[in-house]
Amino acid sequence: MRIPKLLVALAALAALAGCGTSEADSGGEGGGQVTVRIPDPGNAGVLALGKKDGSLAEALAKADAKVEWTGSAGPFAPAAQAMNADQLDIATGSITSGITSLAQTPGFRFFTATAPDPVGEGILAKKGSGIDGVEDLVGKKVAVNQGGTGEYLLLKALAEHDIPASEVERVYLRPDQTAAVFNTGKVDAWAVWAAYAVSELGSGKAEFVADGKEIGSDNYSLTAVRTAFAEQHPKVVKALYDYLHENSAKEKKDPARYLNVTTDAGPQALSGDAKRIQTDFTARGGTVEPITPADIKRFEAVARFYAEQKVTKKTVDIASHVLDVERL
Repeated sequence: MRIPKLLVALAALAALAGCGTSEADSGGEGGGQVTVRIPDPGNAGVLALGKKDGSLAEALAKADAKVEWTGSAGPFAPAAQAMNADQLDIATGSITSGITSLAQTPGFRFFTATAPDPVGEGILAKKGSGIDGVEDLVGKKVAVNQGGTGEYLLLKALAEHDIPASEVERVYLRPDQTAAVFNTGKVDAWAVWAAYAVSELGSGKAEFVADGKEIGSDNYSLTAVRTAFAEQHPKVVKALYDYLHENSAKEKKDPARYLNVTTDAGPQALSGDAKRIQTDFTARGGTVEPITPADIKRFEAVARFYAEQKVTKKTVDIASHVLDVERL
C-alpha cells in the first residue's frame, strides 16, 4: 500500500509550483509591493473567505504586499519541500508533519500555533466493525499518513493504552487516497483529522473510536513561512499573523459563515450532517495564536516521542525554527 515517495513529492511540488515567482522579482519592503505565495485555500476557512471578500488583500496591502494563490492546500510535507525550493512562502500543517519535515533540510520557520483539535481528529472505524476502542486495533490494519498526524495519533493512542506499536499494522497512504481504501474495507481503521474525517462521520457509517482528547493529542496546527521571506519581509509576516489571529476568532464564533465559501455544490462543499459536524468542530476548536515558550515545550515532547517511536532517527530541534511573531 506504499506510494513511491519520489513520485508523490514530484507530483506535489508540480502542483504547488504555480507561477514560481522568485524572491528576486517579488518586490519587498522599501522596494515596491511584495508578493506572498500561499496555497489556494479552497472552499472553507479564514483564507477562503478572505480571498473571496477581498479582506486578506486589503490587510496585506497595508504592508505593501499582495497574495499569489499557488497550487492548492494539502499535506504539509510537499508544501515544506516547495518552500525549500523557493516555490511557496506560506503553508499550514501539524506539528507532527512539521517535525518530520524539519528532520530533512528545513528552509522554513513556524510563526503561529492553534491548539490541538480535541474532537475533530482521532481514529475512525466503521460502525458495527467490532472496533469499539483502541484495544480492538490489535492485529488490525490502520491507515495513516507517514510521519504526520495519522501516524502520530495511532502511535500516541497505542502508547496511552500500553499496546506495542508492532501489534498494529500501519498502512501508509496519502490522506486524499485513503477514503476509498477505508470504505472498501482494505483497512480496518483510519487515523485522521477533521479535513478528511468530517465526510466519513457525516455519512453515518463511521465513528471515532478515540478522539484527540481521549488520545491526549498534542498535535498543534502551525503556520510556516519560508525563512528567507521572513527575514526580508517581517512586516508582511506580522500582517498575515494579525489577519489570521483576528479572523480565526471570528470563525470560531460563526463557523457556518466560513463553510462553502465559493460553492454549495460539488465535492468541496459540505451539506447535511457533515456540515453540522464541521460547524461543531470549528466552534470547539482553537484560534491562531503566537507560539509561546510553553507551546515549544509541548512541541519538544512530541519530537522526543517521535524519536522514541523511531519515526525520526533522532530528536528534532524545534526551538530554533520558531519565529516570535510578536517581535516583528
